[in-house]
Amino acid sequence: MTRGPLRILLLEDVDTDAELAARELQGLDPPPDIIRVETGGAFLAALSGPSPDVILADYSLPRFSGPEALHLARRHAPEVPFIFVSGAIGEEVAIEMLKGGATDYVLKHRLGRLRPAVERALREVRERRERERMEGELRESHEQLRALAGRLESVREEERTRIARELHDELGQVLTALRIDLSWIDTRFGKDNEQLLAKTRAMVALIEETIGTVRRIAADLRPGILDDLGLTAALEWQAMEFTSRTGIRCGVDVPPELPPVAPEPAIALFRIFQEALTNIMRHAGATTVEVAVRVEEGGIRMTVRDNGRGITEADLRPGRSLGLVGMRERARALGGQVTIEGRQGGGTVVSAVVPTGAGDQPVNTP
Repeated sequence: MTRGPLRILLLEDVDTDAELAARELQGLDPPPDIIRVETGGAFLAALSGPSPDVILADYSLPRFSGPEALHLARRHAPEVPFIFVSGAIGEEVAIEMLKGGATDYVLKHRLGRLRPAVERALREVRERRERERMEGELRESHEQLRALAGRLESVREEERTRIARELHDELGQVLTALRIDLSWIDTRFGKDNEQLLAKTRAMVALIEETIGTVRRIAADLRPGILDDLGLTAALEWQAMEFTSRTGIRCGVDVPPELPPVAPEPAIALFRIFQEALTNIMRHAGATTVEVAVRVEEGGIRMTVRDNGRGITEADLRPGRSLGLVGMRERARALGGQVTIEGRQGGGTVVSAVVPTGAGDQPVNTP
């Protein structure tokens, strides 16, 4: 709401017209403080001071015109309502002034419309400012949620790495030690006891299967190949794992000159690839998948294309798939983007672009 007197800048060179306009405005709440000017110089000087709440201007003045005043007002006070108060003007002129940025116009022989026009203009300003404030708060809230989501994803990635390392190092070592001990028992006592021999060998087989499961879980959590050999090797490994599990052929096309990729974009691209493969396995009904990585100016583009049923507009609606949202947010957190396009019966294309400048030190590449 407006505080203090309502500041109204009135451009009018006729005393009686100025007095009539001021009389019509006396019922405003809060009471108006009318600053009257008659020339272009005085009008510009008034705009250079404290901003008025409303500008009222005659259309025709001896050495200055309403259109010139409107031009100055839009340049120096673009948010302030501008209302023409004039004698008879043609409809075409009125339309041109409204197109040029005027808020309204009131004819001098109908000054009864002046106060309602000012009140309406002020109400629209308040509503616009409130809407802008709410939109700003909403944008800020979205940015905070995205920052929080990015931080949570970073924490999750760190936790995945820690759990994968503990699984591989701690549990893997214990299982390996058990296998060695069972092999020792087998060698030492199994020759004379067939039941013991059969039991120890079954236990060794179970432990070896468990070691394989532990390695697979650790690799799913955070493949060491991504840290040790880089993005290309990690994509190729994931493609082979996907083909092995699903029978869907998955080809990887990465140029040999791919530069080292920093950890954050490498992780983002790898996780986006994993999510794309998960969606293909669950929903696409595809028989082949192709992933291509290309270097672009300032970034890396990864394209995952399948020959499945094709994702639909309904599938892309907000809330239908958290996986799709996660892919987009991973890229957006690094200043990149993910686009998803599908054609009915023509497959789906997931394209992710992330800047190469994100992250710190590069991940090794073969």
